Amino acid sequence: MQHVRRSPEEIVANRARYEDHQRKGLKFAPKALPAPSPLPAPSVDPALVVHREILPGGWYWSTPIKTGETLRIAQEQGFSTVSLIAWNEADPSERLNLVDTVKMQWTTALSKGRVIFSDMGRVMFSVTEDSSGAHDCLMGGSTAASTLAKFGEGKRNSRDNFILLATKAGLDRRDIPAALALFAPVRVDADGKFAWKPELSHDGDYVHLRAEMDMIVGFSNCPHPLDPSPHYAPKPVVISRLAARPVASDDLCRTATAEAVRGFENNAFANL
Repeated sequence: MQHVRRSPEEIVANRARYEDHQRKGLKFAPKALPAPSPLPAPSVDPALVVHREILPGGWYWSTPIKTGETLRIAQEQGFSTVSLIAWNEADPSERLNLVDTVKMQWTTALSKGRVIFSDMGRVMFSVTEDSSGAHDCLMGGSTAASTLAKFGEGKRNSRDNFILLATKAGLDRRDIPAALALFAPVRVDADGKFAWKPELSHDGDYVHLRAEMDMIVGFSNCPHPLDPSPHYAPKPVVISRLAARPVASDDLCRTATAEAVRGFENNAFANL
């Protein structure tokens, strides 16, 4: 592995930038997050729809998305958990990082107003709408073993779906990050055990994820390992890619926390 040698001037500049971030963080008062997005889901202006995909139960799909566009993932036909992964389109070595997303925002609960980080400290997505907040950052999607144990032979799982998806994108299984499970009401109980909380889910739940960089995004529509249903019957999920729209200077996702502000500064710094 080749090591990059940095000049003394670059080291001093990076140190000054870090200390400036630290000062801002200590002075920053986080903003209160809003209530969940309304149900039933508001209709979408057809003029904004770049592409609309109905993802059948058990299957996978990937799409490129440009900075500023939004992915709307909606349970229009009934409950289903959708697992999501993502890579920077220009440099797939930068990928979704749920550990940093949780650690940097001091919470495992993703909801409207939060952001999702890459493994390089940059913001990949902003959660601009969300009716439930019932998403799992901790367990990831299903595997061949978990699916076989619960449902028997012949059922698809998210890990194998993502291997196929990554291969088609010119990547391999080592490039697959931990998956975010949307519409998976998982919480950690007082004993530190994962618990499925169905009361957090609602009919017709939806989430909007605004892209903060050009990406390749992958989805898998398979049951979550903790879903108590004994039947393998994930419903089709509607995924819409919506055109970019202007973002206000006081946009909540970009200003809610010091960590989010820093992440967006990292985005801007990388584009210089």
